[in-house]
Amino acid sequence: MSITPLMPVYPRCGVRPVRGEHCHLISEDGRRFLDFASGIAVNALGHSHKGLIGALQKQAETLMHVSNLYGSPQGEAIAQRLVDLTFADTVFFTNSGAEAVECAIKTARAYHQSVGNDEKYELITFNNAFHGRTMATISASSQEKMHKGFLPLLPGFKYVDFNDLEAARAAIGPNTAGFLVEPIQGEGGIRIADEAFLHGLRQLCDEHDLMLVLDEVQSGVGRSGTLYAYEQYGIEPDIMATAKGIGGGFPVGACLATEKAARGMVAGTHGSTYGGNPFAMAAIGAVLDVIADDEFLEGVRATGERLKARLEQFIGNYPDLFELVRGRGLFIGLKMKVEPRPFVAHMRDNHQVLAVSAGDNVVRVLPPLVIDDSHIDEFMEKLSAAAASYKPEEVS
Repeated sequence: MSITPLMPVYPRCGVRPVRGEHCHLISEDGRRFLDFASGIAVNALGHSHKGLIGALQKQAETLMHVSNLYGSPQGEAIAQRLVDLTFADTVFFTNSGAEAVECAIKTARAYHQSVGNDEKYELITFNNAFHGRTMATISASSQEKMHKGFLPLLPGFKYVDFNDLEAARAAIGPNTAGFLVEPIQGEGGIRIADEAFLHGLRQLCDEHDLMLVLDEVQSGVGRSGTLYAYEQYGIEPDIMATAKGIGGGFPVGACLATEKAARGMVAGTHGSTYGGNPFAMAAIGAVLDVIADDEFLEGVRATGERLKARLEQFIGNYPDLFELVRGRGLFIGLKMKVEPRPFVAHMRDNHQVLAVSAGDNVVRVLPPLVIDDSHIDEFMEKLSAAAASYKPEEVS
């Protein structure tokens, strides 16, 4: 048996995209798919966005990479924009969401160790979370399917139930450095943190001098209807990881922190050869030019409400298939009464619409943030046809 040239860690489907047009993908065989997966919440501006393409073309013609051994006018400018737009005082740029979470973990530990509290290294995380695929981020995620084959896990993480403030309080001990939490669990099934839960975590951090670390890799950059989901709760984190939509398709992420939280991240403590290169900064700049705008974000919230209303009305037609709709902005979960993966495959293969399955029997609906009502109409038409033609017993 010979291994494939691409390491076979993904059970890839038969769709092979070669071109994108706004909110659609065109496959190698010419089929046209409505893309309500957005590369797993990455293609926030859809495909072939002129502003993003233009920024990358211009940057490619001037300077693509020099490393972080030199000053970075591009990185400084984008970091300042993120500081101005968020709670943060400082930014470290990465190449991915997992790296952004890794940096956030290191920053939380470094804060305590910089003041002599070497015993404070443990982060309390939450069941059904997803934080990435590196050794530290799988160790931070309480999912056995991610752990299998990679044991032993790294020490320094303790798991409690999501939205259980009393369990979080009880888990605090002498080694606790802080909490690592998604305000909206994406892979976990678009499960939204209760307001009292996040406020309670913030209060516990203030009382015990702990770090509140938010993983907004999937919920951020307008996906939930505000630039970052934490804004909807009236609290601020100490540290936050962001990625996915922030590059609009270019692989880039960032770890944001307050001055206090970043006190341990001094010269020589962290690094990245590619992180923050001019090409990546051009991508972020183009995305922020569109998304970091009150009118645009208001449109995301309004469009999301219209889509949710259509879905809530629709699911009553298929009470054996669907249970409920939840989410914020265009970060929407369609909870099913059956395993969602075969239904996602049925929609894809028979009705040319793309979505993403998640935990808790949820279909994630993650369209580009630039959709309009015509795309909602097309999605609902295809979803309705898929539901009408779906026979779970015939799907292996």
